[in-house]
Order: sequence, then C-alpha cells, then structure tokens
Amino acid sequence: MLMLMPWFALIVTIITGWLIIKRYPTAMVLLFAGLAMFVFAVLCGVNGFLPKGVKPSGFIWFDIFDLLRTIATKQASGIGFLIMVAGGFAAYMDKIGAARALVNVCIKPLKALSSPYLVLVLGYFIGQTLVLVIPSAAGLAMLLLVALFPILLGVGVSPAAAASVIGTTAGMVLGPAGGTANLAAKTAGLDPIIYFVECQLPVAIPTLVVVGIAHYIVQKYYDKKNDDVYTQAILTQKEDVRDVPNWYAILPCLPIALMIIFSKLVYSAIKLNTISALLLVWILTVIIELIRRRQPKEVLKDGQFIFKSMGGMFASIVALIICAEFFANGLKVTGLIDALISHAQHLGLGLNGMTIVLTGVVGLVTFLTGSGVGAFSSFAALAPDVAGGLGGTAAAFVTPMQFASGMLRAMSPVAGVIIAVAGAAGVSPMAIVRRNWIPMMAGMISVIICNYIFLG
Repeated sequence: MLMLMPWFALIVTIITGWLIIKRYPTAMVLLFAGLAMFVFAVLCGVNGFLPKGVKPSGFIWFDIFDLLRTIATKQASGIGFLIMVAGGFAAYMDKIGAARALVNVCIKPLKALSSPYLVLVLGYFIGQTLVLVIPSAAGLAMLLLVALFPILLGVGVSPAAAASVIGTTAGMVLGPAGGTANLAAKTAGLDPIIYFVECQLPVAIPTLVVVGIAHYIVQKYYDKKNDDVYTQAILTQKEDVRDVPNWYAILPCLPIALMIIFSKLVYSAIKLNTISALLLVWILTVIIELIRRRQPKEVLKDGQFIFKSMGGMFASIVALIICAEFFANGLKVTGLIDALISHAQHLGLGLNGMTIVLTGVVGLVTFLTGSGVGAFSSFAALAPDVAGGLGGTAAAFVTPMQFASGMLRAMSPVAGVIIAVAGAAGVSPMAIVRRNWIPMMAGMISVIICNYIFLG
C-alpha cells in the first residue's frame, strides 16, 4: 500500500489541476485534495505528520485537522497577516487618491516625448515600477487606462497596442507589497525587502529591458499590419476620483523607502519590520488627511477602510495560501515530493532542470485559469524541500515560479486584467493575447537565464 501513495498523490494532483482549470474554487479544491491524500496516507498506516512542537491528539484522524489548524494559525499570524496589511494599505492609498496621484506624477514626463513606440515602452517601464506600490494587476490597469491610455493614443499608437502594454505592466510582481512576492520571500526564508533587492531585482532589471524591446518591435509590427477588429470600447473613467495634491504621490512609496533605509542595505542599527512600516505610514496618512481635509468623521471612515480590505485579502489570498500549504503537506506525506526529487536526481535534471519544469507547470496553470496566485501558491510550499533535496536554495527555485505566475497571466485570454484592457480598447481578449505572448515569453526566457546566472 505504501508503494501506491505517490501514484495516488499524482492522480489527485492531476484531478486538482483539471478542477482548477475548470474554474472550481481553488482554495476548496486544494483543501479537499490535501484531505484526500491524508486520508489515504492514514489508511496506509502513515502517522507522525504533525509539525515539531504540536502534540498528537491521541486519535490519528483528529491530527489531520490539528495540522490544518496549525497551518491556518501560522499563516494568519505570519505571512498571511503581512499580505492582509499590505493589501489593505494599497486599497487605502487608492481610496484616498494617493495611488492616482502617484500614477499622474509618473506619467507626466511621457507627455514631453514625441516618439510613439518609445513612449509606449517607457509607459511599460513606469507601469511595472508602479507595481511596487500598487500590486493589484487589475487595480493598476484601471489607473493606467485612465492616466496612460489617452497619452499613448495621443502620440499615435493604436488602442490595442496601448491596452496590450498596460495589460503586461503587472507581469512581474515586485517588492514587499505584492502577495505572491511576500509568499516567495517567506518561502525563501528572507525578509521581503531583502528578497526584493537581492533576488528579484537582479532577475527583473534585465528582463524589463528584454520585454521593453520586444514590446517595441511587436506593437509596431501589429500596428503596421492594422488588422485588429474594433468594436465599441468600454469607458474606463473611475468613479469617486479624489482631488488630492501631487505630493500625495510620496505616501504609497514611503513604506518601501523606510524599509530600505532601516535595513542591512543602508542603516542596520535600526530595523523596520514590513508590517510596522505599512501601519506607520497608514497612521501618518490618516493624520495628514485630518489636517488637510478637516472632516474628522469622513477621514476616520476612510482610515477604517484598511480593515475592510484586509478581510477581503484574507478571503481571496490568505485562505488560498492556507489550503495550498495543506495540499503541499499532503504531497509530502504521500511521498510524492521525495519521489520527484529522486527521479530528478536519477535523470540528472538537478535544481535548474526542476526549476524549469515546475516554473512551466505554474505558468501553464496560470495561463489556463487566468490567475497566478492559485498556481503559485499551490507549488511555492514545495520549494524548500525540492531545492534542499537537489542541493540548491529555495530563492533560486521560487523566484522564476513567482514571476511566471504574473507573466503568463498577461498571456491568458481569461485573465480579468486582459479582459478589462481589451474592453477598454474595444478589441477581443485574443487580440491582446497575440500582442502579449512574444514579449512575455521573451521575458520568461530572460527570467530563467538571469535566475541561473545570478541565483543558481
């Protein structure tokens, strides 16, 4: 029976992937897939799967749910809470108009340029940089459709080209504000700001250049071809736009600046935690709002919005991470991970070979489902064990997987952000996808190569 466990886990994993592709609720699918593997393992005589420090209940079937409780408690108080606070902070910055001010300030220099496709590429660079403080792909796209889209049309690029570039601006989720970036940092055992500077940036900077060049060539080619079929575009004007001073653009960037200053990168005598930095700037912003607006009731109501958004982040991302880790534990207890490592060593794949394989799996699931969070969360927890078994680091293993979860989303015709930008341009999602796949695939090749050079 023990010999059957890895095969059972493999079958469950295939069924899980199929259900996710069919757009079943990802968290619940992962939860019950993990439960199925634990039940089968217990029936095969496996026990002792609780983490160190967690005492058995005395009844093996209860221990399965003790493990789920332990995972949920750890995530809700650790990386899960960080993701909730970061997401809540980003939503609050958007609510008060600071995110919009940041976009407006960053877009201004583009108005002085006259070369259409150079403006297009610079717009991509600006949008990808803004991911540091606006990690939501759909949220950033909506802001850029309002601020950047008209500028791109004004300099002479097509609506489809403008929408294509905007749809790829969150391809690489960088910095400590992004959910998948935080999860990757936690998996790699690094502080989020250290992971950003030492792992993400060396891979991301060359990749940005590659994607930018590819966008220049591809968008110019399709604009000359001029065979896009346009229909009526969907209006993108955001409601309830706040009129705030341009200096509000500093506020979304302030937590990252403070974290870089008070870390081993600049001044190591004082260390500022990511959550503390976000909460500090949130309180500071509420005080600034009180002074500027002089409407205490409305300002405090806006300030409370961070908690509402944190609840939404728990429902959409943290719950998914909890279920994904439970699923990953099921893969471990059935012996599938050990079998994968053993076969990889036998085939001579090594760390880099397995990295390419699992990055491809994450990318494929992301492409088919239109969601990178579920795909990455499902496999991120495996990184330390697989990397350790193959003699590598979790950071080198997890970084390309995390980037694949964003870049392949920009190629998916069912991704919410692609559907949104296609509607704004008045073209079909497939018209955007055909413009995106070459830049994104070129970017993924760059990610794999740079990951091997700088982290491998």
